[in-house]
Amino acid sequence: MDPVNLFVPSFRIEETLAEIRQCLEKGWTGLGYKTVDFEEAWKDYTGLPHAHFVNSATAGLHLAVRLLKEERGWQDGDEIITTPLTFVSTNHAILYESLRPVFADVDDHLCLDPASVESRISDRTRAIMFVGMGGNTGRFQDIVEICGRRGLSLILDAAHMAGTRMNGTHVGPESDVSVFSFQAVKNLPTADSGMVCFRDARLDHAVRKWTWLGIDKDTFSRTHSKGSYKWHYDVVHDGFKYHGNSIMAAMGLVSLRYLEQDNAYRRQIAAWYDERLVEEEKIRRVPVAPGCLSSRHLYQILVDNRDEVILALNESQIYPGVHYRDNTLYQMYRYARGTCPRSMSAGGCIISLPLHLRLTYADVQRVCTSLLDIIRRRVSLSKESDHAEAQHPSD
Repeated sequence: MDPVNLFVPSFRIEETLAEIRQCLEKGWTGLGYKTVDFEEAWKDYTGLPHAHFVNSATAGLHLAVRLLKEERGWQDGDEIITTPLTFVSTNHAILYESLRPVFADVDDHLCLDPASVESRISDRTRAIMFVGMGGNTGRFQDIVEICGRRGLSLILDAAHMAGTRMNGTHVGPESDVSVFSFQAVKNLPTADSGMVCFRDARLDHAVRKWTWLGIDKDTFSRTHSKGSYKWHYDVVHDGFKYHGNSIMAAMGLVSLRYLEQDNAYRRQIAAWYDERLVEEEKIRRVPVAPGCLSSRHLYQILVDNRDEVILALNESQIYPGVHYRDNTLYQMYRYARGTCPRSMSAGGCIISLPLHLRLTYADVQRVCTSLLDIIRRRVSLSKESDHAEAQHPSD
């Protein structure tokens, strides 16, 4: 029996190779040609006014914090309210700029709970970092309202949200900056890359220097500019080598052509899971927010004795995942341990069931059958144990 894995990337290989071939034939695999095309295609698809292609979403998050800090005069030690239930790069990006992550709790959608966010705002709060867990928007609109009312910046970690729409509009325009991931197992896969989308044109202009070591003209611009001194450029500040390259952009251009179709199939897979799991009270499904057309990067459930359940699934060659452990369990964020009880509880129960484009209806049925058998067997054994104890109470 073949294994059923959590993620298996899918690529349109011949189309992708044709796009990459153009880069090789031109002898241009770095920034330029395809990176420019991909930025334009992403803006057309999302409706966002600006987009800059970077080598990872982690780089994009760092740049988002860096440029907002510089442009808005934040000081070292200022605070960004964030979630403890995320991949660590979300919160590392805050630390990179000597700011302090302040953790707020999550709601039923496993996204930031607006009431918890409000309770964590202090006179040093400068921004809120919202993570669209699994493509879900949660109560994002309430977070937008809080930021507007409190004068806070809003950073959207949209790593899971390529193709997510809220009330018909692609996510992103409400935030000061949105960051998307195109890592290999994401909905829009490359090998690794991302897009940072600032609302402010000045920051979009500035970020292009920060991704190229502070140099005021990138190699592509200098190569294709007029004049005799193409080698001449200035370095206006320090910076990073965070820009994306044309090979990754070529892969992204092909993946983008199929994103709507692929996300629709992901939602179909989720619907198949829902049909089988809806009536099992021991399995708590994470709901999609009203008005959200989710990218469905993840299908998450909550179960008791999560680790035992995963091991039992593994015995049937089914390999789910965990997204995520509460970050305050890690040594570097332990200062906030115990401050977000719902996140801590969820982090101990979460399972991400297999969800990728190569899954079939039969695969989903196999996962559900195994999962339900495990859950019901555990319930049955628990009842037998309770009955035996009732018949023979200990002295």
